Amino acid sequence: MEKLTFYALSAPEKLDRIGAYLSERLTRDVARHRYGSVRVAMEALDQLLLACHCQSINLWESFLTMVAKLLESDKPDLQILGTNSFVKFANIEEDTPSYHRSYDFFVSRFSEMCHSDHGDPDVRDRIRLSGIRGLQGVVRKTVNDELQANIWEPQHMDKIVPSLLFNLQHAHSRSPSPLQPAAAQEAPESPGELAERCLRELLGRAQFGNIKNALRPVLVHLDSHGLWEPQVFARGCFRIIMFSIQPQHSQLVIQQLLQHLDANGRSGAALRAGIVAVLNEAAAIAATGAVGPTVLEVFNTLVRQLRLSIDLALAGNSQNPQNSNSQNSGGADSQSSRQLQESKFQEAVIKTIGSFSATLPPYQQSEVMVFIINKVPIPENSRHSQHSRNIPEQPGAEPDG
Repeated sequence: MEKLTFYALSAPEKLDRIGAYLSERLTRDVARHRYGSVRVAMEALDQLLLACHCQSINLWESFLTMVAKLLESDKPDLQILGTNSFVKFANIEEDTPSYHRSYDFFVSRFSEMCHSDHGDPDVRDRIRLSGIRGLQGVVRKTVNDELQANIWEPQHMDKIVPSLLFNLQHAHSRSPSPLQPAAAQEAPESPGELAERCLRELLGRAQFGNIKNALRPVLVHLDSHGLWEPQVFARGCFRIIMFSIQPQHSQLVIQQLLQHLDANGRSGAALRAGIVAVLNEAAAIAATGAVGPTVLEVFNTLVRQLRLSIDLALAGNSQNPQNSNSQNSGGADSQSSRQLQESKFQEAVIKTIGSFSATLPPYQQSEVMVFIINKVPIPENSRHSQHSRNIPEQPGAEPDG
């Protein structure tokens, strides 16, 4: 390796030919299952990149071609070898960015590795760890350079974020018991732990215009897998999000949750209650005043959802027959269950309104109280009774009967 590196440094014009030769040799060795020679070729190119990366542009392309060839293999060891080389490549700062380079294949392949379902649990975890490291390398390589591929585009975020959440979800479902001894819990880093670190790093680098593209896949993942109703995983995800993003972007997270709540206005009460619980968690984490300029929008959405829930409950009561026939017992039980869920949702909305109000200064709390009072309708019977109390009793009128 030292002789090869010395020769390349002495004759930089030979780097392109060396890279092309190693790439051709690796392709042939992979096809012939000469895995020892494959490792030697990758190690040689890794050393050349570290020593001579400033002197050849085509060397990068030969290297990425070799990495892609390894990632396309069905052998886990070759996939992990290619990922490790890509991570080394991602940590190298290039003097001149490559405008035409595309990372679409690597994002797709690393995301696929994050969802590995290999039969051997140890091999499966190794493949998933490699996939997460690869995604982390892609993010580090592209996120700080505006001239590189835009990793924040939806087609990339729709693959990266769900892959990280998938591993977080599996880690959450098999988390160790708190009663287990600490010595027994000491183990190599799991895919869930690495996925959480990668997600925090990704969100910490997000700018104002990129928050929505990063949050939308989170909401879609929670909807697709029905993760709002237990609330535990959804609240944990948004706790990570709120603590990872820059504080001035907290209002964007709240806005996205409010819009998602409106979009699911006709969904089940349990799902809506999960979204509201996450909103409550976000309000508790956000700094004072982080609701931003959309204060009335927040309370308008919550009050509208509260009124909609009450209307649904009242409509269910009016449609529920008051007889106790055995045929309608099942329908009555179902209606009672829905009413109970709507009641829990209403309590969650009221609690969330209080959490948001607690973050406001006193003068805004008064304005919000007036706003809510004006939004809440007065029932007809209450209005009639209040009107009758305000009418003075006629002098000389005789009481009834």
